[in-house]
Amino acid sequence: LWSPSSSSSSSSPLITSHGVISTQFTPLLAFTPQTLVSTNDVIIIALPANGHKCVFDKIAPYLTSRHEVIISSHSSLGALYLSSLTRDRSCGEEESGGGPRITAWGTTVCTARRTGDWEVRLNTVRRTVDSCTIPPSPSSPSISQKLFPGIDFRNRDGLLAISLSNLNPQNHLGIALGNVSRMEKGESWYQFSNVTPSIGRFLEALDRERLAIAAALDVEVKTIFEHFSQGFHVPVSGSISDMNREIHEAGNDVLGPASADTRYVTEDVPFGLVLIVVLGDMVQRPAVLHRAGLEIVSAM
Repeated sequence: LWSPSSSSSSSSPLITSHGVISTQFTPLLAFTPQTLVSTNDVIIIALPANGHKCVFDKIAPYLTSRHEVIISSHSSLGALYLSSLTRDRSCGEEESGGGPRITAWGTTVCTARRTGDWEVRLNTVRRTVDSCTIPPSPSSPSISQKLFPGIDFRNRDGLLAISLSNLNPQNHLGIALGNVSRMEKGESWYQFSNVTPSIGRFLEALDRERLAIAAALDVEVKTIFEHFSQGFHVPVSGSISDMNREIHEAGNDVLGPASADTRYVTEDVPFGLVLIVVLGDMVQRPAVLHRAGLEIVSAM
């Protein structure tokens, strides 16, 4: 593990996970990005999107063709940015051997909540995850499949498809707008049980905008119904609100944010909604609700 905010005086913690995977382990810690990259062949970027650029900038000088980088999950075409950093560097090296392979995931492999300083509860492991690797990897199975053999990693055609496959920004927008007073008051509330019929219809309308943009770009993406079915193990129905109620009744609900200063705002708005709005304008499929949500959250 390495974090830009880590301290060189820290000792390796005992990490405990509960839920669908119950285990304890003590990870090795790296105190510099150079140490992290030099001692590992696979690097997984697992932090909110507003921290991606900082990490990309710090690890890029040490990445080589032997490395596999997985972005979990991909936002704002970040894989292109990281690829450009390594490409620009290798252009000045006569025998660089090329840069790393970069894999972008459309979502995370599991849903979880941190329950303590060194504790986490894993609620579900996803059945499928959309994925794309640049440059395309000829190996079979992919590095993702080797690391997580129980998950079906579905190759999508390019980073635009992956960017449009990440439904968290639109879903978190609807959930946050419908429950913002709970968040500001610091209430303890369950997220899926509060996707009421009105919020569910809003999420479905947001999804229609996203699907229209994907169709205009001729890229294949999953629907919001497939997202909840594959990610939370409930059958597809005609109502997102009903599917969220089933998630709650199955015992897989999670507590919603207890503050308005949440990644639903600081991550999903600037690094998720903005891209959808820009892509919609480019292909003349205006994302009216996405833009309105962006402006409403900014006003709050």
